[in-house]
Amino acid sequence: MSIPSLHRPRTFYLVTGSEEAAVRSSAVNLAERLVPRACSFAREVIDGAAETVGRAIAAITSTIQALLTAPFLHENKLVWLRNASMLTDPVIGRSTVLNSVLEELQNILKSGIPTGVFFLLSAPAADRRRSTYRALAKLAEVIICDGPSLRGHATRTDITEWIKKNSAKRHFHFEPAALDLFVIRVGEDTLLAESELEKLFISLSSETGNTVTEAMVRELIPSTRASSIFDLSNAILTRNAPLCLEFLRELILQGEQALSIFLVAIVPTVRNLLIVKSLMEHHDISPPISANAFVHSIKKLPIGAVSHLPRKKDGTINTYALGLSAIHSARYSQAELRIALRKCLEANHSLTNPSPLGEVAILTRLLLHIVVR
Repeated sequence: MSIPSLHRPRTFYLVTGSEEAAVRSSAVNLAERLVPRACSFAREVIDGAAETVGRAIAAITSTIQALLTAPFLHENKLVWLRNASMLTDPVIGRSTVLNSVLEELQNILKSGIPTGVFFLLSAPAADRRRSTYRALAKLAEVIICDGPSLRGHATRTDITEWIKKNSAKRHFHFEPAALDLFVIRVGEDTLLAESELEKLFISLSSETGNTVTEAMVRELIPSTRASSIFDLSNAILTRNAPLCLEFLRELILQGEQALSIFLVAIVPTVRNLLIVKSLMEHHDISPPISANAFVHSIKKLPIGAVSHLPRKKDGTINTYALGLSAIHSARYSQAELRIALRKCLEANHSLTNPSPLGEVAILTRLLLHIVVR
């Protein structure tokens, strides 16, 4: 994210965008360029993260007072309204009293603030449709920090590329399996991802090398329900019986129901393996290097050859999940996978009907049938 040149006669800077981590980082860097942190008496930082209308009004009022106070002891002064949620929150933003105070702020900025005073307003994910934002933006040097839209429209590839780009800035990279696991564990939260990348960077700084391994991600990045399901699925793909049982136990301890684990983690993994194995053998496709690379093989096939492939909610082929299966397809034969699918049918009957075995025992036996040679 480029920071504007400070040689222009600008005194008001507005930093916003959908990529929250980048907004915060860009604002910190710009603040340091305007008035270094070492000049603590020349900085007034006001917390704009307001949960109520009253706090939002207080933050804006404090900002106005700070802007109207000339620098003291230093040539320049920075007033930073940080994390201004009143430009994001649609409920607080409807307050007529708050809008009146914001209008007063706009009028002061139009009239001009004292010489030597810089105003920095950072507002992650500000609603750029609102008239208040548009009015402020007309007065400011605006810095937009938009990454891939990670709120419903980003693909896993978008998220993966974002993480690869930001880890490269720190001069380290992920092993493929480590990257897949990291993506699952941080989800679509770029602020969380930024924090966890920093944790990995610190860990690597104390060791030799610059490669993040799968073991490091497992040790340092907290697991979630989604990541535990991914872990179990990955253990099936790699035919690792001890890990299968460990992740099954972890999901049970998290409160997951046995039938849910069966339908969400086990059945789709076996089904995808069988579908991919059949497809690859029939069309002479080699196992891909990465999950995302499998999409290129899929695109070369005729429509009739891929019409039966599993799809996501938006109707597109779930190439990432199939790609993961394709990477490990050589570990299973078609015959083994057909037997595994029959065992899944038997387990489904046992889980949905009275059975002498407990649910955990049913899943344990099923997993061992699938992965043990």
